[in-house]
Amino acid sequence: MPEAYHILMLGQVSARGLKRFPHNYVVSDQVNEPDAILVRSQNMHEMVIPSTVKAIARAGAGTNNIPVQRMNDRGVPVFNAPGANANAVKELVIAAILIASRNLVQAIRFVNTLQGDDETLGKKVEEGKKQFSGFELPHRSLGIIGLGAIGGMVADAAIKLGMRVIGFDPEITVEAAWSVPSQAKKAHSIDELLKYSDFISLHVPLVDATKNMIDANHVNKMRQGVVLLNFARDGLVDEDAVLAALGSKKIRYYMCDFPSAKLKDQPGVVALPHLGASTQEAEDNCGVMVVDQVRDYLENGNILNAVNFPNVIMMRESPYRVGIANANVPNMVGQISTTMAQAGLNIHNMMNKSKGAMAYTLVDVDSPVSGKVIQQIASISGVLSVRNLPAQVK
Repeated sequence: MPEAYHILMLGQVSARGLKRFPHNYVVSDQVNEPDAILVRSQNMHEMVIPSTVKAIARAGAGTNNIPVQRMNDRGVPVFNAPGANANAVKELVIAAILIASRNLVQAIRFVNTLQGDDETLGKKVEEGKKQFSGFELPHRSLGIIGLGAIGGMVADAAIKLGMRVIGFDPEITVEAAWSVPSQAKKAHSIDELLKYSDFISLHVPLVDATKNMIDANHVNKMRQGVVLLNFARDGLVDEDAVLAALGSKKIRYYMCDFPSAKLKDQPGVVALPHLGASTQEAEDNCGVMVVDQVRDYLENGNILNAVNFPNVIMMRESPYRVGIANANVPNMVGQISTTMAQAGLNIHNMMNKSKGAMAYTLVDVDSPVSGKVIQQIASISGVLSVRNLPAQVK
């Protein structure tokens, strides 16, 4: 019988995704010694994470709610679902651009204040509508900071609306670069992008280097009357600087997905209740992606879309497999190979990759691997975790 794995749920994950777990998996919010954790937005930084946990998966893109460094120290991959909610976020960004360009929030509020019969309302509408006059999007410029899955899709949609797109992303991958429309112009710096953009949309992760990246200095370099859109992470924007710029009309609107006490009821702020990934399609995509990734890791040791580990996908060529997570230091593969050779194990296939300080190795061998050999590999200095992964018997 296949091994039974226990999955702890923190928050609701799409039922469509959960159905991809086999019947022998135990999936619940009441698991005491889980093999893996599926999480949505719950903050795990103060959580005591059981030693049995072999993987954590976030049903979304950001992993700021997960103690990734602590998991590095334990050799535990943290998976996410990049691109699974990209279309949902893209559509919300485009909606925000349209809302800002036509002053729709203020117009709706105006209509909701009107009283009287149809004739009275008609007169008030005609008298008041001029104050909500907007502008059309063709030939307006959209600056996109961050050209990953979402940024690339926003660029494509904006170009189809007739906008000129300027992009900046010093960390862009080759794969992402291929998905960015050729009509998008490349900025060589954030300052250059700010100088030429009527709209600015942020699509970068929140890390130390991007915290408060839109500060007073950058605001001063923007065009007068710019619309700033943030549907990525709240910490990317210095709210005090943005509010000051709204007061001086430097920024026309701040459209975001992150309400806060400072932003509430402020003129020029349109804050949505974190709706970026709130579509059934996005939730299903995230659920399916992370469940498949966790299953493949638990059963085969393969890693895809872990924020702290390299992608390592190796087709099984033997029913006997070992997965090793270790610090990215010299001679780890040599020590692992030597340990196996001394135990009389013939290596059939091996793959080793690194990502930053982390490295990961999959080894297929021609005969069963004993618990003693696993312990010997685990005792090698720098090895963080070792898993024996014999093929599942259906």
